[in-house]
Amino acid sequence: MSRCISEVLGDSAREPLLPTRLEDSSQDSDAEGEVVFERIYTSDGEKRELKKLSYEEAVEAAGFGCFHGLLLVVCGWANASDAVEILCVSFLLPTARCDLQLGSADMGLLTASIFLGMMVGGYMWGYLADQSGRKKVLVISLAVNGVFGALASLAPWFWLFLALRFISGVGVGGSIPVIFSYFSEFQPCSRRGTMISALATFWMAGNILAASLAWLVIPSTSSRFMLGSLDFQSWRVFVVLCSIPSLSSAFIFSLAMPESPRFLMEAGQEAEALEVFQMMFNLNHKGSYKSFQITGLAITLGSERERAELARGSGSHRLTHLFKKGLAPIWQLFTKPLTTRSNVLIIIFFCISFGYYGLWMWLPELFKRTADGGSPCANTSRPSGPRSSENESCYPVKTTVYMEGFITAASNLPGNIFTILLMDFVGGKILLSCSLLLSGISVFFIWLVKTKTQSLVMSCVFSAVSVISWNALDVVSTELYPTHLRSSALGFFTGVSRIAAILGNLVFGQLVDSHCAVPVLLVSALLFTGGLAALRLPHTRQTELT
Repeated sequence: MSRCISEVLGDSAREPLLPTRLEDSSQDSDAEGEVVFERIYTSDGEKRELKKLSYEEAVEAAGFGCFHGLLLVVCGWANASDAVEILCVSFLLPTARCDLQLGSADMGLLTASIFLGMMVGGYMWGYLADQSGRKKVLVISLAVNGVFGALASLAPWFWLFLALRFISGVGVGGSIPVIFSYFSEFQPCSRRGTMISALATFWMAGNILAASLAWLVIPSTSSRFMLGSLDFQSWRVFVVLCSIPSLSSAFIFSLAMPESPRFLMEAGQEAEALEVFQMMFNLNHKGSYKSFQITGLAITLGSERERAELARGSGSHRLTHLFKKGLAPIWQLFTKPLTTRSNVLIIIFFCISFGYYGLWMWLPELFKRTADGGSPCANTSRPSGPRSSENESCYPVKTTVYMEGFITAASNLPGNIFTILLMDFVGGKILLSCSLLLSGISVFFIWLVKTKTQSLVMSCVFSAVSVISWNALDVVSTELYPTHLRSSALGFFTGVSRIAAILGNLVFGQLVDSHCAVPVLLVSALLFTGGLAALRLPHTRQTELT
């Protein structure tokens, strides 16, 4: 399958112009500690002086092919697992609200809990990824996500279920920003936009997987059993199944995946980075007669000196230094020349997260309210207090709710295909702005619809268009910042988006019964605002990572 991916996306490998036989070499360094040239003596005694390869040159020399196909599948599965863990809560609402005695405000708090955890975990994991490595953080955060997500299925009380979902969200908050930093740092610049767009499409796969599991498991009466004194309803089985993708991703990363070569170069680990490039080259050129000829990398050794100086300091000095260093990336995001782009991204992340998650997490509940026909906001006289477990509106479970959720999730497909085909030709900025504007218009028409069919159609339109916004934002935000700030920046901005998602879900929970039109129209306005703000971003199409 990965060979097919290589054939579709093309081969951008270049033959590096380095000698295959080296007998002796020495290095010249500048005053800053960056290796610039390598002096090489060949077998015939001829002395040559070659510039050592930069990161971008080494990525190009390693080629493009099977390794990148395998990387796409592994990172894509991790991305899909995050989508499953986040979106599974929305499919629980129509049934779990009875067993956990939830009103609309409680449901808003439940959907907000995972985003609160993501906000807490986002910057923390992003900073650790920039300091300790991408792979280690991915393994730990995915494991936290899966373990506590599964434990939530055993919670007999709402407050415990809420707490476990929060901790699961802390794990999700780490894996989402780090996975895109990790993945992008293996890509040649000419293919980066397309490949990151392809990675983003796995969110759709996770969305479809969650909707499919909900459709198959939750309405099933055979999935129910007793676990001690706990009535293990089908929705609890669904929660356990949703934790499997995260746990399997953590296992795969721990056993099979290398550390990011870009991070290794930044950390001064030239030998380890060369090993990663060697592995990439071997997989990309498997079956060919080409030989790996990269002998040196241009790295900066300042980080090694800094760690040595820190190790000699006292305990309080190290703690103070780490605290200041942890806050330093935030200040750097808002210093020139990054100030404008950072301010604009705050607006965009807030608008799209409030709009998308505020509405998307409530779509199954809105579909349930249209089961008898009419607009999702037609009936605003529903009680907002806790509901009885014998409430007939929960059992038997209506399968149409989950069928409609599956159709809406599947409607992501056209938007994902559109993004992959046009990202490297149009650019992330234009796609981001246009898709946000169209998303705002589609949400406005969700408020105007009068029938169940019209509601489903407009929800599908919103799904297809909004996914383009997310894909473009993933590409743009990755390319706007240098390596030493990339994961921290993504962690910070995803933290901002979690605040917006929390507010969106709380607003829907408070107003969906009494003033349903207010949050829907607010979502429309915010998405439109984000589309206008995106026009202020710089173009990043096929730019090199710095």
